[in-house]
Amino acid sequence: MKHQAMAKRDETLTATRIGDLLPKGIAIFCWCNRCGHNAVVDSHQLAASLGPALPVPDIGVHMRCSGCGSKDVATRPDWPSLGQVARHS
Repeated sequence: MKHQAMAKRDETLTATRIGDLLPKGIAIFCWCNRCGHNAVVDSHQLAASLGPALPVPDIGVHMRCSGCGSKDVATRPDWPSLGQVARHS
């Protein structure tokens, strides 16, 4: 029953789209799964070229790593940092 409930809940979830981030001014964080190179790309620039309806996780399909040339790029919103969470001394 738990698996069925989780599957039903997952059906209602949708990925954040580029257009959802535009009013908040949140950029897109991209990283290469091959070499670890990463970059932050302006969401307005991506919305202009890919359209505001594209889900953020699907942006990576349209990108290529500027470090190694790989097309194995993952993307997520570049959420604002919460700052230092813990202090280790």
